[in-house]
Amino acid sequence: MSRVLAFDFGASTGRAILAEYENGKLSYNEVHRFDNNLVEKDGLLCWDFDCLLNEVKKAIDMCENVDSLAFDTWGVDYGMLDKDGKLISLPVCYRDERTKDEVTKVYEKMPAEKLYSLTGNQIMAINTLFQLCSEKIENADTFIFMPDLFAYFLCGAKTAEQTIASTSQMLDLENVKWQKEVFKLTGKSENILPPIVKSATQAGEYKGIKVIKVAGHDTQCAVCAMPAEPNKTPAFLSCGTWSLIGCENDKPILTEKSMNDELSNELGANGKINYLKNISGLWLIQEIRRNFKSEGKEYSYNDMEQLARGAKAFEFFIDPDDASFATPKNMPQKICAFCEKTGQGKPESDGAMIRCIYESLAMKYRFAIEQIEENTGKKFDVLHLLGGGTKDSFLCQMTADSLNMDVIAGPTEATALGNIILQLVALGDIKDVDEGREIIKSSEKLSTYKSENADAFASAYDKFVKILNK
Repeated sequence: MSRVLAFDFGASTGRAILAEYENGKLSYNEVHRFDNNLVEKDGLLCWDFDCLLNEVKKAIDMCENVDSLAFDTWGVDYGMLDKDGKLISLPVCYRDERTKDEVTKVYEKMPAEKLYSLTGNQIMAINTLFQLCSEKIENADTFIFMPDLFAYFLCGAKTAEQTIASTSQMLDLENVKWQKEVFKLTGKSENILPPIVKSATQAGEYKGIKVIKVAGHDTQCAVCAMPAEPNKTPAFLSCGTWSLIGCENDKPILTEKSMNDELSNELGANGKINYLKNISGLWLIQEIRRNFKSEGKEYSYNDMEQLARGAKAFEFFIDPDDASFATPKNMPQKICAFCEKTGQGKPESDGAMIRCIYESLAMKYRFAIEQIEENTGKKFDVLHLLGGGTKDSFLCQMTADSLNMDVIAGPTEATALGNIILQLVALGDIKDVDEGREIIKSSEKLSTYKSENADAFASAYDKFVKILNK
């Protein structure tokens, strides 16, 4: 029997999941959950790394006879180490506004088409490349991505796992090495670049426990847990704070059309390319709920769903990825301003605003799927919805209606399960990701949502697209 501990970090919480695997059977339970709160330091929005690392060590001490542990987090963010291996300052959050002008500055040195052809990433101001361009730290010895930073402080390994490195806009995807020509744009020394390692490899030990590099990017962990059928052409939607919607390809797509469609190529833990679009996901629901609470309205998520169900359908749409929605605070006001700016009038109720978010997300998923089908030549017949979004039946059904496609929701713990599966591969308990997917398929509860209202969504889709183009 193997016992493995998976640390899964989201934008608002961190969790430790303890799993046991024996004779083809997998069981797991959450042993520790803790807040992941942003803090302001020196005028920057930062992650409270010291606090998070203390919670990690607390969780490890809560468990006995653990064979291995591993970390997955969101993409693009990093910490900087000095020559003594100490963290110079708190890691800055991708939602900080320090990078807002960096994309334009980079374009003055390298055209967008070349940048995309060299790296394959959707060009976004949050990407590591642009963060490093804005970085003021001068005495850095090494930069390390967030999941690797946790591993470093446990076992001392200064390496970058390949899937998290592929979120940076600085990686040669086909040769899996740093794209030095792009990195030069940062003005930083190449000496700070860590060596790249494959997923499912051992990095070191902490208190006799093997520290494993799994897919450091949580999206790639979630895709590892996709219970795909061999006779289907599946798309995936890893749905949490962000929505990552896409498919697995054998090679990256680096065309100008792919760039203009804002599609991204990232490395999967199984050697595939995850070809996807980043869409602002349940962040919008989470943030508007926080804003309502600050106004004295204590809505549960169920309360919000009921308010949305009671509102008129297809009355208001937003582009979930409009820059105005990327930063915290004032979400109700931002939604009203967007709707007024695009000639739709103004949502007058909380339910109307919440329904606007849900319907806009579902429509944006269709928009993205159509772009991915055009660029890949594939025709998808099922969408696997993975992660926390599986608990939102309202969104799951809307997605099935918008795409006019079966949506298989589950597993809810896709990210943690992908982390666990890759640890078991590293330990030699299972052969590969495909075997892990079979284990998940046979043991996890999945829910299928069939399209019930496709015609109504199709009729409203043109309105949504016109608003996107305004």
